[in-house]
Parts: sequence; C-alpha cells; structure tokens
Amino acid sequence: MRRAGAAALVLVLLTGCGGGEAGGDGTAAASSPPGAATDGNPVLDEDFPDPDVLEVDGTYYAYATNTATTNVQVATSTDLVSWDVSDADALPDLPSWVIPGKTWAPEVTEVAPGRFVMFPTTTNFRPPLQCIAVATADSPEGPFQVVGDAMLICPPDEGGAIDASTFTDDDGTRYLLWKNDGNCCGLDTWLSIAPLSPDGLTLAGPSTPLVKQDQDWEGSLVEAPTLVKRDGRYVLMYSANDYRGERYAIGYATADAVTGPYTKAEEPLFSTDAADGRYVGPGGQDVVVAPDGGDRLVFHSWYGGETYRAMNALALRWDDGRPVVAPPGPG
Repeated sequence: MRRAGAAALVLVLLTGCGGGEAGGDGTAAASSPPGAATDGNPVLDEDFPDPDVLEVDGTYYAYATNTATTNVQVATSTDLVSWDVSDADALPDLPSWVIPGKTWAPEVTEVAPGRFVMFPTTTNFRPPLQCIAVATADSPEGPFQVVGDAMLICPPDEGGAIDASTFTDDDGTRYLLWKNDGNCCGLDTWLSIAPLSPDGLTLAGPSTPLVKQDQDWEGSLVEAPTLVKRDGRYVLMYSANDYRGERYAIGYATADAVTGPYTKAEEPLFSTDAADGRYVGPGGQDVVVAPDGGDRLVFHSWYGGETYRAMNALALRWDDGRPVVAPPGPG
C-alpha cells in the first residue's frame, strides 16, 4: 500500500481526463493546496477522478478512473480522512472486446455477502464507443474479472453509455443508473435508471429516462448520476458541464418515486463559485455514510493548477429531503 499525499509523489505527466470525454490516464501529486490544513481536503491528494465509495465491515473502499498503469484504482480508509492507495489494480485484465486505456468511473456494489459487482466504463471494440461492462470479485479490493462476452449497456444510437451507479430501494430492489454518452456525437445526454437482477449481472426490466441537460449552467451534458433517498424523498445528484475546468459542478433533482418525475433545483448544489474557488470544477460525486452516522459528499476537484483531480469529502446535511453542503474552509 502507498500512503496518499506522500511528498514523494511525482508530478503528473499524463493528465487524467475522464468525466465523459476522455480517460484519466495520469498519476499526479503535489504538495497540499491552500486550505487543506483548515478543512482537511483533499483527503486523497493525487489523481483520483470519479470516486465511488463502498463501506464493507467498517472499511471504506474508494474506486477511481484509470491511470497510465492501472485500469481501476482502489484505496482504503476507516474514517474517510486517511487513505491508503493500493499498488494493485482492482481490474487487472480486460477482455479482447475492450480497447484498453480508458476505464472510467467504476461503480462497485455488494450484491451478497462476499460477492461484489463492478460496473466500469470501458471502450467497446465494435462499435468503438464508451460503454458499461460488468465484473465480479469475492473481495472489495478485487481482483475483479469482467463477465460475459459483451457490454452490459452499449446503445450505439445514443453514443454509448458511461458513469454507472447503483441504488437499493427500501423494498430491496437494486437499480443501475447511467448516462448515455450523447455529447460524443451531438446528442442529448440522459440519465437513466433500470432495475438490476439480484446477482447484479443483467438488467431486470426496461430503462426509464430521468433528466437531461436543460439548464444554462449544465452546458451540453449531464452525467455521473448518484441516487439516494432521504426524508422519504428520492434525490438524484449529478455532474454537469465541461469536466476540464471550473464550469463543472454538481446539481440535483428530487422526486417522490424512484423513476420520477424528477424536479431539478434551480441552481447547482456545489460549484467553483459556491466554494469561492476553493474547489475548482467539483464533480464525479458520491454520497457515503461516515462513521459518525452523518452523510459525506465525496467528489473530485482540480488541484495543481488544474493538472490533477484529487478526492475531497465534505459534510452533507438534509433540509426536508434537499441536500445542503457544509460551508468549505477558507482558501
């Protein structure tokens, strides 16, 4: 294991991309940015885009977009503050029908005790689109192995599919959410949801489109869906706009039923401006319950003059089912 944020980390050579347009293929590090001493962020100070966090028996496992040498990064923590990044690749092998080099935004869920399923975004060989595969492992650290001989979700007429996430409703039904990668091809980008089979390996019903880009701040896309239920309300968080800079931000929409209709908030939940520049281009978010029982918003933002995306965690509270991010520390 290597300790995140160590001084010996090397400056980025290949900048990570991810976020719906290109894969994050760089490893990066820098000294802690201004503000880190006051609010504790970044909690993982190296290139770790599109974080997904899973808690298993008191240990948190964070997964992230690829580096130049690793398909899926994985890090562990017991407190969401101090993280150890594994030297091992959580998804070391890709099948012949996957083009290596762009393995993004992995989602991992535990479908049964000791049975874990990963939904990584990878590049399909034919047609050559970013699509969602499915892989399994007996340990949250992997190694995961891709199952089947084709992508789980790969709609060619919608530009492919990226950014999978899972949600389990009160009745035990598990769902998969994703974004059609329409911005690759001048199409709309929809966040969609469909029920999953109990083993997590197939869809168990038709998909339902939830929201698309329709607000000025969202630019040409919405992506990275995250669904939670709080105070009896379904809350769909998402990222929008251009991941490469300060316009990227986190929004949300609410509904009374899991398939909607969802009503968007009028303004972003969290953005560069809302953070007074402390967090540049926040996005790729996840929501996780901390050891103290409160929610944390885990997300990446740019550091090192926008050369790498490190992982942050901020307290998240709820006001009648609507999320409120705790004020960030001074920059």
